[in-house]
Amino acid sequence: MLFGIDRLLAEPSYRKSFAGRRVALLAHPASMTSSLEHSLDAIARMPGVNLTAAFGPQHGLRGDKQDNMVESADFLDPVLGIPVFSLYGEVRRPTDEMMQSFDVLLVDLQDLGCRIYTFITTLRYVLEAAARLGKGVYVLDRPNPAGRPVEGTLLRDGWESFVGAGPLPMRHGLTMGELGLWFIRRLNLSLEYGVVPMAGWAPDTAPGHGWPVGEKSWVNPSPNAPNLSMARAYAGTVMLEGTTLSEGRGTTRPLELFGAPDLEPRRIIEAMATIAPQWLAGCRLRECWFEPTFHKHVGKLCAGVQIHVDDPGYDHHAFRPWRLMALAFKAIRRLRPDYDLWRDFPYEYERGRLAIDLIAGSPLLREWVDDSSSGPADLDALALPDERAWIAEREALLLYR
Repeated sequence: MLFGIDRLLAEPSYRKSFAGRRVALLAHPASMTSSLEHSLDAIARMPGVNLTAAFGPQHGLRGDKQDNMVESADFLDPVLGIPVFSLYGEVRRPTDEMMQSFDVLLVDLQDLGCRIYTFITTLRYVLEAAARLGKGVYVLDRPNPAGRPVEGTLLRDGWESFVGAGPLPMRHGLTMGELGLWFIRRLNLSLEYGVVPMAGWAPDTAPGHGWPVGEKSWVNPSPNAPNLSMARAYAGTVMLEGTTLSEGRGTTRPLELFGAPDLEPRRIIEAMATIAPQWLAGCRLRECWFEPTFHKHVGKLCAGVQIHVDDPGYDHHAFRPWRLMALAFKAIRRLRPDYDLWRDFPYEYERGRLAIDLIAGSPLLREWVDDSSSGPADLDALALPDERAWIAEREALLLYR
């Protein structure tokens, strides 16, 4: 298969829109061609393209910033001599001055298929700025490694944030190019927009189900996104960021496991199987122990659970990471009703609202976990109508059939 950047390089017809115009690139470390050349370098040597600026999202163009709310500065590219503007530094929305550095912005960002991943919000912000200032935006499309499945409640009105760009479910099943179409429709934007599509993307085909396993190298789009297993689990495990539990940052398997020094993982797995065995489908759980080298519970031995989605036990269409992680929270709450589960701290520049609610897009999931009388059917009653509505809404956006 070919990424959008590969087709831009190989097929001159896709470059006609940029002829004689100043071009900028929004990219990060995973913005690579199939030959593992960074898109910035590939575009800079492209005949007839006048590259005048670059932009980096959260974690930076180089991906050197490890944690949330660790900002990147603007800098001058030492090789190309062009300004590199940070969209996760002094600003998260591009300024008018930044936007004046180009006529057409190319967006080449590897996403994880989850609403919480901030590259989606950055895409929205650059589309809004481009519509206001008369700039063009073209997405060089990439695979959604989580594939097409949809899961989770829609973000509720009033809960928009940098980790919630709009009423999407947690697992949306779109590519970045398709998300751009949705933002334009949803926000009623008027601008020059295009998608350089992938060739040969097969999101329903095993073993990758979204990622071309064995054909393309995985490059971390952010420091704690090291592999396909993390991408598959992320729509559930990202909710751990709003809890006191470690999500595995500071280990070699971030966002594939969870734990804390005072957990009893075997009892948690047993309780999960008792409460909603159907939500354990498609993966395998294993009790494990780990000692984070940084972040939560640094230097302490944590007992926890790892989610395995990389062996024959993985069923792409049965695996539901959002429900699985909600179930883990419910099991902990049932075993230890007074457990200090929800972490109260500033999260992605939001204060005064719990991080778990920002991540979940409303208080609904937290309230379900904390309600001792609620069961799986109650969470399904919240999520299933939203999931059906989203599947119907996104149908017109799909570029790959």
